[in-house]
Amino acid sequence: MKIEILVDEKATDLSISITCKQLTPDIEKILATLRMMNHQLMAKKNDETYLLDITQVIYIESVDRKCFIYTSDEMYESDFRLYELEQQLEEYGFFRVSKSFLIHLQNVQSLKAEINRKIRITMSNGEQIIASRQYADELKKRLGVV
Repeated sequence: MKIEILVDEKATDLSISITCKQLTPDIEKILATLRMMNHQLMAKKNDETYLLDITQVIYIESVDRKCFIYTSDEMYESDFRLYELEQQLEEYGFFRVSKSFLIHLQNVQSLKAEINRKIRITMSNGEQIIASRQYADELKKRLGVV
């Protein structure tokens, strides 16, 4: 792989060009990462690729090494691992609440204390997610309920 960077003081917009023999999963991952910078997530459903606005995402779940992205009315699959999505989406209000869940804090509807310092989170779509005690204190701090 060869990477070229051209600094042009007269440039008015950022332009990224990828030249390749064929579109590979690695190149699709690079494109997905670039789209995240533009507040979009690349996700798949029924052999189609969708560009989701990050604000549409309610939560992300990892099951059997696959990540599923949930919006208010649909579920999509991502090629990224949960830790990769966590790193890329943290600055946009996403927070990891357990080994398997990453939630969008703006879509939290309510919190309820559970046994052993766990927290039951009800999301805006009605789904309930359990925050493990490892993440509970930071979750409350992020939501300003401490």
